[in-house]
Amino acid sequence: MSGDTTPGAVGEGSTRTRLDRGRGALGPALELVHTGRAPTRAVLTAELGVTRATAGAVAAELEALGLIRVDARPGAAAGSQGRPSHRLELAGDGPVALAAQVHADGFRAALVGLGGRIVATAPGCETVDADPAKVLGSVVEAGAELLRRTGRRCVGAGVAVPSAVAEPEGTALNPLHLAWPAGAPVREIFAECVRAAGITGPAFAANDVNLAALAEHRHGAGRGARDLLCVATGHRGVGGALVLDGRLHTGSSGLALEVGHLTVSPEGRPCHCGSRGCLDVEADPLAFLTAAGRDPGPEVSLLQQANELIRDHRADPTVRTAVEALIDRLGLGLAGLVNILNPDRIILGGLHRTLLDTDPERLRAVVADRSLWGRSGGVPILACSLDHNSLVGAAELAWQPVLDDPIAALAHT
Repeated sequence: MSGDTTPGAVGEGSTRTRLDRGRGALGPALELVHTGRAPTRAVLTAELGVTRATAGAVAAELEALGLIRVDARPGAAAGSQGRPSHRLELAGDGPVALAAQVHADGFRAALVGLGGRIVATAPGCETVDADPAKVLGSVVEAGAELLRRTGRRCVGAGVAVPSAVAEPEGTALNPLHLAWPAGAPVREIFAECVRAAGITGPAFAANDVNLAALAEHRHGAGRGARDLLCVATGHRGVGGALVLDGRLHTGSSGLALEVGHLTVSPEGRPCHCGSRGCLDVEADPLAFLTAAGRDPGPEVSLLQQANELIRDHRADPTVRTAVEALIDRLGLGLAGLVNILNPDRIILGGLHRTLLDTDPERLRAVVADRSLWGRSGGVPILACSLDHNSLVGAAELAWQPVLDDPIAALAHT
Protein backbone atom coordinates (compact mmCIF):
# COMPACT_ATOMS: atom_id res chain seq x y z
CA MET A 1 0.00 0.00 0.00
CA SER A 2 1.41 3.35 -1.02
CA GLY A 3 2.29 5.72 1.82
CA ASP A 4 0.38 8.51 0.01
CA THR A 5 -2.90 6.57 -0.22
CA THR A 6 -5.84 8.78 0.69
CA PRO A 7 -8.03 7.70 3.62
CA GLY A 8 -10.99 6.94 1.37
CA ALA A 9 -8.97 4.36 -0.56
CA VAL A 10 -8.31 2.11 2.42
CA GLY A 11 -10.45 0.27 4.93
CA GLU A 12 -12.30 2.26 7.58
CA GLY A 13 -10.28 0.54 10.30
CA SER A 14 -6.98 1.58 8.77
CA THR A 15 -8.18 5.16 8.32
CA ARG A 16 -9.39 5.36 11.91
CA THR A 17 -6.14 3.92 13.22
CA ARG A 18 -4.15 6.54 11.34
CA LEU A 19 -6.42 9.31 12.52
CA ASP A 20 -6.18 8.09 16.11
CA ARG A 21 -2.41 8.22 15.81
CA GLY A 22 -2.63 11.70 14.35
CA ARG A 23 -5.35 13.06 16.66
CA GLY A 24 -2.83 15.16 18.52
CA ALA A 25 -1.68 16.56 15.19
CA LEU A 26 -5.07 18.02 14.23
CA GLY A 27 -4.49 21.33 16.00
CA PRO A 28 -0.90 21.79 14.79
CA ALA A 29 -1.99 20.82 11.28
CA LEU A 30 -4.81 23.34 11.29
CA GLU A 31 -2.48 26.07 12.55
CA LEU A 32 -0.03 25.32 9.74
CA VAL A 33 -2.76 25.73 7.12
CA HIS A 34 -4.26 28.71 8.98
CA THR A 35 -0.95 30.60 8.89
CA GLY A 36 -0.13 29.63 5.30
CA ARG A 37 2.81 27.42 6.23
CA ALA A 38 1.37 24.20 4.78
CA PRO A 39 -0.03 24.86 1.31
CA THR A 40 0.19 21.18 0.33
CA ARG A 41 -0.18 17.82 1.97
CA ALA A 42 3.51 17.08 1.36
CA VAL A 43 4.54 20.19 3.29
CA LEU A 44 2.07 19.28 6.04
CA THR A 45 3.63 15.82 6.28
CA ALA A 46 7.12 17.25 6.60
CA GLU A 47 6.14 19.93 9.12
CA LEU A 48 4.26 17.49 11.36
CA GLY A 49 6.89 14.78 11.10
CA VAL A 50 4.33 12.05 10.45
CA THR A 51 3.80 9.55 7.66
CA ARG A 52 2.04 10.60 4.49
CA ALA A 53 -0.84 8.31 5.33
CA THR A 54 -1.30 9.88 8.77
CA ALA A 55 -1.07 13.37 7.28
CA GLY A 56 -3.71 12.36 4.76
CA ALA A 57 -6.01 11.14 7.52
CA VAL A 58 -5.48 14.34 9.51
CA ALA A 59 -6.23 16.50 6.45
CA ALA A 60 -9.34 14.46 5.71
CA GLU A 61 -10.61 14.90 9.26
CA LEU A 62 -10.07 18.67 9.12
CA GLU A 63 -11.98 18.67 5.84
CA ALA A 64 -14.80 16.66 7.42
CA LEU A 65 -14.97 19.28 10.18
CA GLY A 66 -15.57 21.93 7.52
CA LEU A 67 -12.30 23.75 8.21
CA ILE A 68 -10.17 23.05 5.15
CA ARG A 69 -10.49 21.74 1.59
CA VAL A 70 -8.16 19.13 0.12
CA ASP A 71 -7.80 19.89 -3.58
CA ALA A 72 -7.32 16.62 -5.44
CA ARG A 73 -5.64 18.44 -8.33
CA PRO A 74 -1.94 18.08 -7.61
CA GLY A 75 0.17 21.16 -7.04
CA ALA A 76 3.77 21.74 -6.11
CA ALA A 77 6.00 24.68 -5.43
CA ALA A 78 8.24 25.79 -8.27
CA GLY A 79 11.48 23.86 -8.35
CA SER A 80 10.25 21.10 -6.03
CA GLN A 81 11.21 17.49 -6.63
CA GLY A 82 9.07 14.39 -6.89
CA ARG A 83 5.36 13.84 -7.35
CA PRO A 84 3.17 16.95 -6.87
CA SER A 85 1.08 16.91 -3.71
CA HIS A 86 -2.55 17.74 -3.00
CA ARG A 87 -3.23 21.39 -2.23
CA LEU A 88 -4.64 22.35 1.16
CA GLU A 89 -6.95 25.34 1.28
CA LEU A 90 -9.07 26.91 3.98
CA ALA A 91 -12.78 26.30 3.59
CA GLY A 92 -14.27 29.44 2.09
CA ASP A 93 -17.68 28.70 3.61
CA GLY A 94 -16.37 27.46 6.95
CA PRO A 95 -16.98 28.77 10.48
CA VAL A 96 -16.15 32.30 11.54
CA ALA A 97 -15.26 34.20 14.68
CA LEU A 98 -17.04 37.37 15.72
CA ALA A 99 -14.45 40.13 16.05
CA ALA A 100 -15.03 43.53 17.62
CA GLN A 101 -12.90 46.61 18.12
CA VAL A 102 -13.49 49.67 20.28
CA HIS A 103 -11.36 52.79 19.91
CA ALA A 104 -11.53 56.46 20.79
CA ASP A 105 -13.43 57.36 17.63
CA GLY A 106 -15.94 54.53 17.50
CA PHE A 107 -16.33 50.79 17.25
CA ARG A 108 -16.91 48.11 14.63
CA ALA A 109 -17.73 44.43 14.24
CA ALA A 110 -16.72 41.82 11.68
CA LEU A 111 -16.80 38.12 10.96
CA VAL A 112 -13.35 36.61 10.40
CA GLY A 113 -12.63 33.17 9.03
CA LEU A 114 -9.52 31.05 9.24
CA GLY A 115 -6.47 32.57 7.63
CA GLY A 116 -7.38 35.99 9.00
CA ARG A 117 -9.86 36.53 6.16
CA ILE A 118 -12.55 39.11 6.91
CA VAL A 119 -15.81 37.63 5.67
CA ALA A 120 -18.22 40.45 6.52
CA THR A 121 -18.13 43.80 8.31
CA ALA A 122 -20.81 45.92 9.93
CA PRO A 123 -20.96 49.69 9.45
CA GLY A 124 -18.80 51.33 12.11
CA CYS A 125 -20.15 53.60 14.81
CA GLU A 126 -18.38 56.90 15.43
CA THR A 127 -19.42 57.54 19.03
CA VAL A 128 -18.44 55.65 22.16
CA ASP A 129 -20.72 55.79 25.18
CA ALA A 130 -19.23 56.20 28.65
CA ASP A 131 -20.97 52.96 29.69
CA PRO A 132 -18.93 50.00 28.39
CA ALA A 133 -21.99 47.74 28.61
CA LYS A 134 -23.84 49.90 26.07
CA VAL A 135 -20.91 49.97 23.68
CA LEU A 136 -20.15 46.26 23.91
CA GLY A 137 -23.85 45.42 23.65
CA SER A 138 -24.14 47.46 20.47
CA VAL A 139 -21.07 46.00 18.82
CA VAL A 140 -22.13 42.44 19.68
CA GLU A 141 -25.59 43.06 18.26
CA ALA A 142 -23.97 44.32 15.05
CA GLY A 143 -21.95 41.12 14.92
CA ALA A 144 -25.00 38.98 15.67
CA GLU A 145 -26.80 40.62 12.75
CA LEU A 146 -23.90 39.68 10.49
CA LEU A 147 -24.18 36.08 11.67
CA ARG A 148 -27.93 36.05 11.01
CA ARG A 149 -27.45 37.52 7.56
CA THR A 150 -24.64 35.18 6.51
CA GLY A 151 -25.84 32.04 8.29
CA ARG A 152 -22.27 31.23 9.35
CA ARG A 153 -21.37 29.00 12.27
CA CYS A 154 -19.56 30.97 14.98
CA VAL A 155 -16.68 29.54 17.03
CA GLY A 156 -16.53 32.39 19.55
CA ALA A 157 -15.92 36.11 19.92
CA GLY A 158 -13.09 38.50 20.72
CA VAL A 159 -12.90 42.24 21.35
CA ALA A 160 -9.93 44.60 21.05
CA VAL A 161 -9.89 47.59 23.39
CA PRO A 162 -7.48 50.56 23.72
CA SER A 163 -6.36 49.67 27.21
CA ALA A 164 -4.10 47.29 29.05
CA VAL A 165 -6.26 44.29 30.00
CA ALA A 166 -5.26 42.65 33.26
CA GLU A 167 -5.19 38.88 33.49
CA PRO A 168 -6.79 36.73 34.68
CA GLU A 169 -9.58 39.17 35.57
CA GLY A 170 -10.07 40.63 32.08
CA THR A 171 -10.39 44.20 33.33
CA ALA A 172 -9.46 47.32 31.36
CA LEU A 173 -7.05 49.04 33.72
CA ASN A 174 -6.42 52.28 31.87
CA PRO A 175 -8.91 53.11 29.08
CA LEU A 176 -7.34 56.59 29.00
CA HIS A 177 -8.84 57.63 25.69
CA LEU A 178 -12.34 56.38 26.47
CA ALA A 179 -14.68 57.70 29.15
CA TRP A 180 -14.90 54.23 30.64
CA PRO A 181 -14.10 53.75 34.33
CA ALA A 182 -10.68 52.35 35.14
CA GLY A 183 -10.91 48.65 35.94
CA ALA A 184 -14.05 48.07 33.86
CA PRO A 185 -14.63 44.29 33.62
CA VAL A 186 -14.67 44.30 29.84
CA ARG A 187 -14.28 40.56 29.28
CA GLU A 188 -17.12 39.73 31.66
CA ILE A 189 -19.39 42.36 30.11
CA PHE A 190 -18.48 41.25 26.60
CA ALA A 191 -19.12 37.59 27.44
CA GLU A 192 -22.54 38.46 28.90
CA CYS A 193 -23.44 40.40 25.76
CA VAL A 194 -22.32 37.50 23.57
CA ARG A 195 -24.46 35.03 25.52
CA ALA A 196 -27.45 37.39 25.52
CA ALA A 197 -27.22 37.60 21.73
CA GLY A 198 -27.45 33.80 21.51
CA ILE A 199 -23.89 33.40 20.23
CA THR A 200 -22.15 30.21 21.32
CA GLY A 201 -18.45 29.76 21.97
CA PRO A 202 -16.03 31.48 24.34
CA ALA A 203 -15.56 35.26 24.54
CA PHE A 204 -12.25 37.09 25.00
CA ALA A 205 -10.94 40.64 25.44
CA ALA A 206 -7.42 42.02 25.02
CA ASN A 207 -5.41 45.13 24.22
CA ASP A 208 -5.76 46.31 20.64
CA VAL A 209 -2.04 46.62 19.82
CA ASN A 210 -1.33 43.19 21.33
CA LEU A 211 -3.94 41.78 19.00
CA ALA A 212 -2.60 43.74 16.03
CA ALA A 213 0.82 42.21 16.66
CA LEU A 214 -0.65 38.71 16.92
CA ALA A 215 -2.50 39.13 13.63
CA GLU A 216 0.52 40.56 11.83
CA HIS A 217 2.74 37.76 13.13
CA ARG A 218 0.37 35.08 11.84
CA HIS A 219 -0.87 36.68 8.63
CA GLY A 220 0.96 39.92 7.85
CA ALA A 221 4.26 41.78 7.96
CA GLY A 222 5.47 39.88 11.02
CA ARG A 223 5.30 36.39 9.51
CA GLY A 224 8.53 34.51 10.02
CA ALA A 225 9.86 36.79 12.75
CA ARG A 226 11.03 35.12 15.92
CA ASP A 227 11.08 38.21 18.16
CA LEU A 228 8.66 40.77 16.76
CA LEU A 229 8.14 44.28 18.14
CA CYS A 230 4.99 46.12 17.09
CA VAL A 231 4.44 49.82 17.82
CA ALA A 232 1.33 51.62 16.62
CA THR A 233 -0.84 54.67 17.06
CA GLY A 234 -4.36 54.50 15.78
CA HIS A 235 -6.80 57.08 17.00
CA ARG A 236 -5.27 58.27 20.28
CA GLY A 237 -2.15 57.28 22.19
CA VAL A 238 0.65 54.85 21.35
CA GLY A 239 0.76 51.14 22.08
CA GLY A 240 3.29 48.36 21.76
CA ALA A 241 3.43 44.58 21.73
CA LEU A 242 6.04 41.86 21.59
CA VAL A 243 5.83 38.38 20.10
CA LEU A 244 8.53 36.01 21.39
CA ASP A 245 9.07 32.61 19.78
CA GLY A 246 5.65 32.84 18.16
CA ARG A 247 3.78 33.71 21.36
CA LEU A 248 2.44 37.05 22.47
CA HIS A 249 4.42 38.28 25.48
CA THR A 250 2.01 39.93 27.91
CA GLY A 251 4.01 39.73 31.13
CA SER A 252 2.94 38.25 34.45
CA SER A 253 -0.53 39.80 34.39
CA GLY A 254 -1.16 41.00 30.84
CA LEU A 255 0.40 44.45 31.27
CA ALA A 256 3.73 44.21 29.42
CA LEU A 257 4.92 46.62 26.72
CA GLU A 258 3.20 49.84 27.74
CA VAL A 259 5.54 51.63 25.35
CA GLY A 260 3.36 54.72 25.20
CA HIS A 261 4.81 55.85 28.48
CA LEU A 262 8.43 55.94 27.41
CA THR A 263 9.69 59.49 27.82
CA VAL A 264 10.92 60.92 24.52
CA SER A 265 10.74 64.64 25.36
CA PRO A 266 11.38 65.38 29.07
CA GLU A 267 9.98 68.91 28.82
CA GLY A 268 7.14 67.88 26.54
CA ARG A 269 3.39 67.68 26.88
CA PRO A 270 1.76 66.49 30.11
CA CYS A 271 0.67 62.85 29.83
CA HIS A 272 -2.40 61.17 31.30
CA CYS A 273 -0.08 58.98 33.37
CA GLY A 274 1.25 62.00 35.30
CA SER A 275 4.59 62.25 33.53
CA ARG A 276 5.60 64.55 30.66
CA GLY A 277 6.77 63.98 27.12
CA CYS A 278 5.63 60.36 26.83
CA LEU A 279 5.44 58.73 23.41
CA ASP A 280 1.68 58.52 24.04
CA VAL A 281 1.25 62.29 23.76
CA GLU A 282 4.26 63.13 21.58
CA ALA A 283 3.76 60.74 18.64
CA ASP A 284 0.03 60.15 18.14
CA PRO A 285 -2.33 61.78 15.59
CA LEU A 286 -3.37 64.57 17.95
CA ALA A 287 0.28 65.44 18.62
CA PHE A 288 0.95 65.56 14.89
CA LEU A 289 -2.04 67.76 14.10
CA THR A 290 -1.08 70.11 16.93
CA ALA A 291 2.54 70.31 15.76
CA ALA A 292 1.33 71.05 12.24
CA GLY A 293 -0.81 73.91 13.52
CA ARG A 294 -4.12 72.26 12.65
CA ASP A 295 -7.22 72.26 14.84
CA PRO A 296 -8.79 68.79 14.70
CA GLY A 297 -12.34 68.71 13.39
CA PRO A 298 -15.17 66.37 14.40
CA GLU A 299 -15.99 65.15 10.90
CA VAL A 300 -13.58 62.22 10.67
CA SER A 301 -11.17 60.43 12.99
CA LEU A 302 -7.93 62.04 14.13
CA LEU A 303 -6.01 59.28 12.36
CA GLN A 304 -7.72 60.01 9.06
CA GLN A 305 -7.14 63.76 9.47
CA ALA A 306 -3.44 63.19 10.18
CA ASN A 307 -2.98 60.80 7.27
CA GLU A 308 -4.77 63.12 4.85
CA LEU A 309 -2.69 66.09 5.99
CA ILE A 310 0.54 64.22 5.30
CA ARG A 311 -0.72 62.92 1.97
CA ASP A 312 -2.11 66.21 0.66
CA HIS A 313 0.16 68.84 2.24
CA ARG A 314 3.56 67.24 2.69
CA ALA A 315 5.19 70.14 0.83
CA ASP A 316 3.90 72.62 3.42
CA PRO A 317 6.94 73.58 5.56
CA THR A 318 4.93 73.42 8.79
CA VAL A 319 3.62 69.96 7.95
CA ARG A 320 7.08 68.78 6.89
CA THR A 321 8.57 70.03 10.15
CA ALA A 322 5.84 68.25 12.15
CA VAL A 323 6.51 65.01 10.25
CA GLU A 324 10.22 65.23 11.01
CA ALA A 325 9.57 65.99 14.69
CA LEU A 326 7.30 62.99 15.12
CA ILE A 327 9.71 60.73 13.26
CA ASP A 328 12.52 61.82 15.57
CA ARG A 329 10.45 61.20 18.71
CA LEU A 330 9.26 57.84 17.45
CA GLY A 331 12.79 56.86 16.47
CA LEU A 332 14.09 57.76 19.91
CA GLY A 333 11.47 55.54 21.53
CA LEU A 334 12.12 52.67 19.13
CA ALA A 335 15.88 52.88 19.75
CA GLY A 336 15.36 52.45 23.49
CA LEU A 337 13.14 49.44 22.87
CA VAL A 338 15.69 47.91 20.52
CA ASN A 339 18.39 48.26 23.17
CA ILE A 340 16.22 46.48 25.74
CA LEU A 341 14.44 43.85 23.64
CA ASN A 342 16.77 43.14 20.69
CA PRO A 343 13.93 42.19 18.30
CA ASP A 344 14.67 40.78 14.87
CA ARG A 345 11.92 42.88 13.29
CA ILE A 346 9.88 46.01 14.04
CA ILE A 347 6.50 46.66 12.48
CA LEU A 348 4.65 49.96 12.68
CA GLY A 349 0.93 50.60 12.46
CA GLY A 350 -1.52 53.47 12.18
CA LEU A 351 0.05 56.92 11.82
CA HIS A 352 3.49 55.40 12.46
CA ARG A 353 3.08 53.35 9.30
CA THR A 354 2.36 56.57 7.41
CA LEU A 355 5.44 58.25 8.90
CA LEU A 356 7.59 55.29 7.87
CA ASP A 357 6.21 55.39 4.33
CA THR A 358 6.78 59.16 4.16
CA ASP A 359 10.45 59.19 5.18
CA PRO A 360 11.78 55.69 5.85
CA GLU A 361 15.44 56.68 5.72
CA ARG A 362 15.07 59.34 8.42
CA LEU A 363 13.32 56.97 10.82
CA ARG A 364 15.79 54.14 10.25
CA ALA A 365 18.70 56.55 10.68
CA VAL A 366 17.39 57.82 14.03
CA VAL A 367 16.94 54.25 15.31
CA ALA A 368 20.39 53.18 14.07
CA ASP A 369 22.08 56.24 15.56
CA ARG A 370 20.47 55.82 18.98
CA SER A 371 20.58 52.03 19.40
CA LEU A 372 23.55 49.77 20.02
CA TRP A 373 22.13 46.94 17.94
CA GLY A 374 20.90 49.25 15.21
CA ARG A 375 24.47 50.39 14.60
CA SER A 376 25.63 46.81 14.10
CA GLY A 377 23.50 46.06 11.09
CA GLY A 378 20.07 47.49 11.67
CA VAL A 379 16.78 46.01 12.71
CA PRO A 380 14.33 45.78 9.80
CA ILE A 381 11.52 48.30 10.25
CA LEU A 382 8.43 47.48 8.21
CA ALA A 383 4.88 48.75 7.87
CA CYS A 384 2.02 46.63 9.17
CA SER A 385 0.34 45.05 6.17
CA LEU A 386 -3.15 44.23 7.47
CA ASP A 387 -5.62 47.09 7.28
CA HIS A 388 -7.74 45.80 10.17
CA ASN A 389 -5.16 43.94 12.20
CA SER A 390 -6.74 44.53 15.63
CA LEU A 391 -10.01 43.04 14.36
CA VAL A 392 -8.17 40.07 12.89
CA GLY A 393 -6.27 39.68 16.15
CA ALA A 394 -9.51 39.73 18.14
CA ALA A 395 -10.71 36.88 15.96
CA GLU A 396 -7.47 35.01 16.61
CA LEU A 397 -8.40 34.91 20.30
CA ALA A 398 -11.64 33.14 19.43
CA TRP A 399 -9.95 30.82 16.94
CA GLN A 400 -7.23 29.73 19.39
CA PRO A 401 -9.32 27.01 21.16
CA VAL A 402 -10.09 25.56 17.72
CA LEU A 403 -6.40 25.62 16.81
CA ASP A 404 -5.60 23.91 20.12
CA ASP A 405 -8.21 21.13 19.75
CA PRO A 406 -10.51 21.35 16.73
CA ILE A 407 -12.82 18.47 17.65
CA ALA A 408 -13.39 19.53 21.26
CA ALA A 409 -13.83 23.23 20.40
CA LEU A 410 -16.29 22.66 17.58
CA ALA A 411 -18.31 20.27 19.71
CA HIS A 412 -19.29 23.24 21.90
CA THR A 413 -20.40 25.58 19.09
